[in-house]
Amino acid sequence: MGMLPDRSEAERFLKESEEIHPGPWADHCRTAAVCAEKIAQNCEGLDPQKAYILGLFHDIGRRIETGTHFKHIVDGYQCMTDCGYDEAARVCMTHSFQIKDVDTYIGRIDVPKEVVEMVKEFLAHTEFDDYDLLIQLCDALSLPEGPVTMEKRLADIEKRYGNYPEEKRKRCYELKAYFETRMGRQLYEVIGVEKV
Repeated sequence: MGMLPDRSEAERFLKESEEIHPGPWADHCRTAAVCAEKIAQNCEGLDPQKAYILGLFHDIGRRIETGTHFKHIVDGYQCMTDCGYDEAARVCMTHSFQIKDVDTYIGRIDVPKEVVEMVKEFLAHTEFDDYDLLIQLCDALSLPEGPVTMEKRLADIEKRYGNYPEEKRKRCYELKAYFETRMGRQLYEVIGVEKV
């Protein structure tokens, strides 16, 4: 069993991180956390508290440095590993890779080649579980202002970065379908989003 802080400790850590490097990233994490908790409450075998904490921490690498791209994944992994929160460290690494291929990363590769190789190795040896998939899904539903449809969130990413690979988009919709089957409910109804 991996280690995680309790809910209030996780919230305190995120608040402290936001004070170090303010930005919309922290509210994006809070939105993802709430979505993850609601979905987990509707999935047998998933722990809503754990889902919430993993959602809060998925972008925690932004605590280390602002304006980073690929680097926030590795910074988050290192930060959470240093804290002894191995399950959160894992999600920092897996959340950006709905497809296990670093070439599908959206944004700059702002780390040395050997760091990219380390991430490749990690992904190759990690069997994604439902928590990895859940945070990947919630990342694709969460804006700082609150949960939105996947279309709106992916359009937001595309606008900021100039592209969103089709293969990755398709995988996001597969994750939506997977969790709807797990829940036996419509995703947007569960997270409280109006489908337009």
